[in-house]
Parts: sequence; C-alpha cells; structure tokens
Amino acid sequence: MRCFWLIATDRNVMIDFHRHPDQYSHWVLSVDDVIATLTLSVDPQAAAIGEYELKLNSYDIGVDIELADAIRRIRFEYPNTKCVVIDSALDGIFCAGANIQMLASADHGHKINFCKFTNETRLEIEEASLYSGIRFLAAVRGACTGGGYELALACDHIILIDDKNTAVSLPEVPLLGVLPGTGGLTRLTDKRHLRRDIADVFATKAEGTRGQEALKSKLVDELASPTGFDMAVRDRALKLSGSTARIGGSPAVLPELSIQVTDNRIQYRYVSANFKSQHVDIEISAAENSDWLLTTALELDDLLCRLRFNHTHLGTLLIRTSGSAESVLNHDEALSNPTTHEELETALLWKRTLSRMDLTARTLIAAIEPGSCFVGILFELALAADRSYMLSGIFEDDEDPLPAATMQLSAVNLGVFPMANGISRLASRFWGDSNGLRNAVDTRDTPLVASNAIERGLVTYAPDDLDWEEELRIAIEERSSFSPDALTAMEANHRFAGPETMATKIFARLSAWQNWIFTRPNASGPEGALRLYGTGSRPAYNTDRT
Repeated sequence: MRCFWLIATDRNVMIDFHRHPDQYSHWVLSVDDVIATLTLSVDPQAAAIGEYELKLNSYDIGVDIELADAIRRIRFEYPNTKCVVIDSALDGIFCAGANIQMLASADHGHKINFCKFTNETRLEIEEASLYSGIRFLAAVRGACTGGGYELALACDHIILIDDKNTAVSLPEVPLLGVLPGTGGLTRLTDKRHLRRDIADVFATKAEGTRGQEALKSKLVDELASPTGFDMAVRDRALKLSGSTARIGGSPAVLPELSIQVTDNRIQYRYVSANFKSQHVDIEISAAENSDWLLTTALELDDLLCRLRFNHTHLGTLLIRTSGSAESVLNHDEALSNPTTHEELETALLWKRTLSRMDLTARTLIAAIEPGSCFVGILFELALAADRSYMLSGIFEDDEDPLPAATMQLSAVNLGVFPMANGISRLASRFWGDSNGLRNAVDTRDTPLVASNAIERGLVTYAPDDLDWEEELRIAIEERSSFSPDALTAMEANHRFAGPETMATKIFARLSAWQNWIFTRPNASGPEGALRLYGTGSRPAYNTDRT
C-alpha cells in the first residue's frame, strides 16, 4: 500500500477528491421538502483512472467520491432533510457494483484504497442515520449486484421491486474469486442477522435471490409490485422521515477549498503538506476564525485522501501544529457540546476525519515543539499518532526562543471522538491500564510540559534541544528501512486495542482477507477469475487451501 500505484493504461493520473454537484457525472441530487433523492446515473465514459467503461451503473473511485460529497452536502446544506432515497435512473439495473475491468487492471494498492474509501462512505451513511437523524432508503428496481447490494445494505431500509427479475446478490466468491469488498459479508450477519448457513448459501449463489425468498431470508425489508413501487417508496420515505427528530436549523454551506498543488507541496488555508524524500511534513495552523473548525476538518480529510491514492510511496506522516493554544481551546465548546446544526455536523466531520487518519496506512508521528498547539481537538492528532515526540525545554540557539512546548487535554479528548472500536483514542492508549488512564484524565485542562507529559504517559519521548532533530531523523529513517507491509499490519493492530465492532471487523477483514486474496493467482493471476471474467473462459484455480 505504500508502493506507487498505477493503472495499466495510465500511469500519471492524480485523483482529485474535491467535488460540487455541478460537476457530478454519475449522481443526480434532488431535494423535496424532507426527502432527498440520490439517483445513480453512471456515465459509462467518465472513468476516473483508466480506459474502461462503467457499464450497468458499475462504479469506480470517481463515482464514490461524488456519493461521499453528496452525503456530506445533505448533512450540512439540507438540515431539514430527514430521509434520503437512493435509486437508479437505469432501467433494469440498480447497481452492478465495482467495475470489474477497473479491479482487474488496477494496481493492488489502488484496489485496497478504493475498497477502504467505499467502506468509509458506507459507514458514513450509517453514521448519518445514527447521529444526524437522516434515514436512508434503498429503492431497488433492477439487478442489485455485489457493491450495489452493499450500498443497499448500508441503508436503514431496502425496498425490492417484486417483478420476478430483480435480484440481490453478492457474486464475488462464485464469479470473481474475491470477497465482497465493502462490508457485505459482515453486514449480512452482524447487521441483518442472517443465520450463517443462509448467509453461506446466499454468498455462493451467483444468480442472487428474488422476491419472497429475499424477504423471507431478511435480505430486504419490503417488497412492492411494479405498479405500486413508486408509491411504496414515497410512503416508506415519509414514514422513515417521521421516525427521526433531526436538529434542523439554518443550512451550513460547505466552503470551497483553497488548494495549491505542486510537485513537493500541497497548501490549503490552514493545513499544509511538504513532501520530503522519506516522509510528509504536515502542519495544521490554529486560528480564532469562525470557519476554522469546519475548514480545517475538510482540508485535513482531503489531504489524507490525496496522500492515500496519489503519494503511496511516502510512508511516514510527521504531524506538527502551530499557533495559539487558546485559539484551539476556544473552539472546544462547539465540539463537546454542539447546540446548532452546523456545530453538530462539524463535530461529526471531525470524527470521520480522525477515523480516516486512524485507517490510513501510514506511520503517524507527532512532533510537539515550541510554538505548537497540541491541545483539545489538535491533541487528538497526537493521540492518533503511533509515536509522539515532545521537546524538553526550548531551542537554545534561537535568538528569541519561544517558550517551552506544552500539551493539554480537554473535554474533547475524553470520548467526544470515538475510534472505530467505539472508545476514545485516550482510552485506547491506556487500554487495560485504568490507573494510567485515570492519571492522564486528571490532567484535564492543565498545560503540561515535556517532563509532566512523559510522567503521565501522554507522549512517547522527550528529547532535549541537542537531540531533537536527530531523534526525529532516526525515527523516520528507521521506519523507511522496515517492510511497509509489516508496518501497516503492526500499526493497525496497535491502534485498535479493545472492543470489536462491525466497523473494526469490516476494515480488519478488508486488510487481512481481501488484501491477501487480491494478490493471489486465483483472483489476479493470468488465469484468475478477475482477469477472465466476461471472457467466457473458466478460471484455473489452484485448489490448495492455505
């Protein structure tokens, strides 16, 4: 995942994650009072990264970037929307899932990052239902296959047209030699509570399941006749809207990001990334500005996505902050006790952005030095890091040295932003050490210098001025000498201590099972199922089980 990725047909594509509805090629967003409709209408010729056709409402990363943008806009800009209907504009097809030509030709790292992004988007749908009070309804009219059914599974309710032709299916195992890449298997058992034997039959049944059988097996929630389908969708959307109490209020318009990209730098308004030979130097600048919370979260999220897909060869992120600690802490109340629609959605956006950081296959190192403001929400970045270094004292050679660095916990570090495992990064740090956690929590709202932070277990190392740069250099160089595959697995293991959730299962299984399967000849080899799909030739499987 840290090797430079490419598509066989195009080695130079850089993926842009910034979208606006006016730029959508694949989705149509319409809003009518409390109901929004997202209609999938994929442009077959608008592939994001290669020369393949997006037939049958199949999707690639470009389709999902638009979906993620649309969900975000509904959450922020349409505060009175209470139900989102996801449907299709294509007769006889709801969604054929991930584009097979793309999967067959894409570099391994792109496949995994693509699956990771689509998983994050599906989880955002579920989060929007749980925390924002927006219900999601999948109106399935036409074939609903693979990732298309996984999209439906992320919704609160699935209506299936009972036309004897429409079926839901997860055909990855029987047809492609891979696994459903967007949490389908996990949601069957953990969300829809299918018996394992029923799930086994369904996941090996390439033709899928229709009508009454799909309803009886709990694969869908409701059937509707062809003549009554539209009315049933409308009625169900209104009922779902009535089941939620969204905070509502004034729309919060998402700002257009200011982005300057060069060969060695990405510069936003409050976030910057400088590309070095072995790492990326990231700096987040604090500000009192009323737009700082929202804009910074959007910028950091965009940066993490760009780094994942476009700069996979840089395996270490060195995270710095600058500015006034007081400026950061002044934003705390809006995060820990949001009272308006915009404050709530901004806090939830920070939750998703931090989760994106947790799930990014990079070594994360926090550098806490004079002039830093690792407090409150920005201290979450240090808690997310695999290691943190805090300068003990000041930079002695500076003509006018800044005061010694401090860090500070606040209310937002005590559970406002849970990880995918359902607990805070602070609790994950001290998992199984209740005394250590208590000693850390006791420092809340108290600025700590390096010696205090070390004593309380809140940073990893506290070198002095003489060793500061050398220690950081050694850490980065050491990381670069290790196997990136081993590091990715090790870091993920350490980050997610404690409880297991549906989200941790989905990402762990993606990383372990799907990652492994994508590299196997049975899927990706010359005679593998992915390569031969649609050719009429049967794959030649190595029948050994390992």
